[in-house]
Amino acid sequence: MRRDAVILDCQAHGEAPIGIRWLKNAAALTESERVYLLTNGSLFISEVESRKDKSDEGFYQCLAQNKYGSILSQRARLTIASLSSFTQQPASITVMEGSVARFTCKIPATPPPIITWEFNRVTLPLATERITVLPSGVLQIQGVERADAGSYRCVATNIASRRRSSEAELTVTTAPSPRVPLRPRIIAGPQNLTVAVHSTALLECMATGNPRPLISWSRADHKSIDVHKTKVLGNGNLLISDVTPQHAGIYFCRATTPGTRNYTIAAANITVLAAPSLVEWPESVTRPRAGTARFACVAEGFPTPQITWLKNGEPVHSNGRVKMYNSKLVINQIIPEDDGIYQCQAENEQGSVLAMARLIVVMSDNRPSAPRNVRAETVSSSAILLAWERPMYNSDKVIAYSVHYMKAEGLNNEEYQIVIGNDTTRYIIDELEAGRNYTFYIVAYMPMGASRMSDHVIQRTLEDVPSRAPELSLTSRSPSDIQVSWQPLSHKLSRGRVSGYRLSYRTSTDGAVTQLELSGHKTHHLLEGLQPDTTYLLRIAAATSVGWGEPSAWTSHRTPKASSTKVPLAPELQLESLNCTTVVLRWHLPAGSGTGLQGFKLSYHEESEPEGALTQIPPHHRQHTIGAVRDRLVPPPPPPHHVYARSNSSSSVFLHWARPAFTGGQTVNYTVRCNPVGLQNASLVLYLQTAAQSLMVTDLDPNTNYEFAVRLHVDQLSSPWSPVVYQNTLPEVKVTLIEGDMALVSWKPPDELSIAVTRYTILYASRRAWAAGEWQILQREGECECEYALLVQEVLGGTVMRPVTKPLTFNPQHPKSVGHK
Repeated sequence: MRRDAVILDCQAHGEAPIGIRWLKNAAALTESERVYLLTNGSLFISEVESRKDKSDEGFYQCLAQNKYGSILSQRARLTIASLSSFTQQPASITVMEGSVARFTCKIPATPPPIITWEFNRVTLPLATERITVLPSGVLQIQGVERADAGSYRCVATNIASRRRSSEAELTVTTAPSPRVPLRPRIIAGPQNLTVAVHSTALLECMATGNPRPLISWSRADHKSIDVHKTKVLGNGNLLISDVTPQHAGIYFCRATTPGTRNYTIAAANITVLAAPSLVEWPESVTRPRAGTARFACVAEGFPTPQITWLKNGEPVHSNGRVKMYNSKLVINQIIPEDDGIYQCQAENEQGSVLAMARLIVVMSDNRPSAPRNVRAETVSSSAILLAWERPMYNSDKVIAYSVHYMKAEGLNNEEYQIVIGNDTTRYIIDELEAGRNYTFYIVAYMPMGASRMSDHVIQRTLEDVPSRAPELSLTSRSPSDIQVSWQPLSHKLSRGRVSGYRLSYRTSTDGAVTQLELSGHKTHHLLEGLQPDTTYLLRIAAATSVGWGEPSAWTSHRTPKASSTKVPLAPELQLESLNCTTVVLRWHLPAGSGTGLQGFKLSYHEESEPEGALTQIPPHHRQHTIGAVRDRLVPPPPPPHHVYARSNSSSSVFLHWARPAFTGGQTVNYTVRCNPVGLQNASLVLYLQTAAQSLMVTDLDPNTNYEFAVRLHVDQLSSPWSPVVYQNTLPEVKVTLIEGDMALVSWKPPDELSIAVTRYTILYASRRAWAAGEWQILQREGECECEYALLVQEVLGGTVMRPVTKPLTFNPQHPKSVGHK
């Protein structure tokens, strides 16, 4: 209520001290004598105001901050109670005795008002055998009697106020005797509803007829109606309490004459709105400088929640390093300033929900300095040579370089990364778009971290001839012309700036070709002085500064007959793909062609198939949707689910997944995709085939984070890739010098449950013996389920190492035991 006091609470947990700030409608809240913070962080409003220049209505959030970062709360909405004027008043009606009467009124209010009705200024009961008052503001009277004649008005009440509508008169006339049978007719059918979860949905259905119709309800999807949460109000109105998403759908109200098959139907759709809820939320990660951090966030709700990302309470903006893919946040080439608290916010009109995760950036000492003197040289229209000098400091510790590049123009461009060895300082990046500016930088890597980014350089690829020609659209405005139009080529297809077009045309019976040179900025041209009722062939080619690309295929068009002045000219047709099975056609007529139009005929067919039947389209339509041969098009199968990855050793990962529901007799096989995380080089992606629902992926690098995805193949159809799962391979065998002549060798056994380890074989040699291929072999029993440790004595000077044969034993439950990791 206006002038009420309001307290909005905010509690945050974490390391003290914690500061609290408040936002209103996403902007910092200004405190005043009337609006201020309490000592516990809650927001206090002493007297709520509703004036336009000083309204307290809106969305409120609190922002909590300590030394680790800031987090934002979910939204809370403050609404001031109100009761407006009636937008619909009851209207006077005249009905026949024994029939039905219906009055309605509507009024905007917050919160929703309670509606009651008065008859001759005396309050009516909410429900009797003949009278029903619906919460939506409708009064229904069944079997009208003479005593029902009089004045009716509705009364709307909420905590803000009370209002009475104007009065409406009900006049009752005498029914003929005997009464004439009447077919059922629905005078007030259900209306489409959009309701929130846990609210109430009311579908009205009121019918007349003689005898009195029976009203029944059903769903279009043939599901049974939820009897536990529904009831019938009055003679046939359906009330659903505590709505859930399962109540969404189309409902049919059927009014039937008793004992006959005479009925009529009305339908309405219920849409259920649901606030966002998270089904996958981000997890905190620790990453080294120049590493990559990935945060995932998946929410469900209706309408589909919008995912936004916050860092320390502020929106995250995409740039070359930071990308938001659908609901994922990926941070490449991490810098110290990326350290902080990240939140995923899922939001729709029903509310918001947040989840948080922390990114901790670790720094290593003795990192190399950045690569120097980065230079770029254009090689071709698709390749640029990059060269650089090694870092000035700690260059001997560099084990690899990563080359990063992206388009220099435009927003939210994707950054690509290629990792190369430390034995070169030159690299050619190919498969680039022609005539584009690209920006490059390089990072040097050592085992424990990475250097800063090098200076950025920008270089442009050369232009090339267009890889294809535009597609022509042809129509005639008169019997002697053809309007030629086309869409500009995309930059990827034009491979540079289009400098001109070459339009060629001829008749189908004449080999002589006429060519026209057109400016590169044109997208249409009118050919005039042509022969009526003649088939012309046309094609077009595009050029850049380098030269002409291949022309398009010949496209035919027949000019109208000169005598057919009453025949409309051909429409100009545009096509748009909606999805993989649907095309939308839109067309418009040349000027003056709409007079006396009787309709359109549409024909379409798949390439290499015979022409399809003509479809008749009404004259007022300018759009048509084609479902692309649905009887021949089979949707792809769903992807495998519950993909699970487990490290088996330093070079292998065990994968398992669940098969989607299919009939048992179908032949199914799978493709597994595997590649190191963060690498864009396609040559590093591994594809493996299997008919089983599990696979041991081998020959991997130790202590490396890999990403895996699985797709399913059945009857020559392939599913989408499953969601990606990530898994680190285990570290390989670890050798630690303990004293000058002693070394500790440790490893982790495979944890594949179906394999029993019976023996380990250790091969070792001095450097000289290793060069000669002379390995010493030591074998250990493999029954123990713990990690193994072995002491080896080393004698320098080329002598083969002598093993100490007594193994160490330790309890894996005690971390301080020798050799236990």
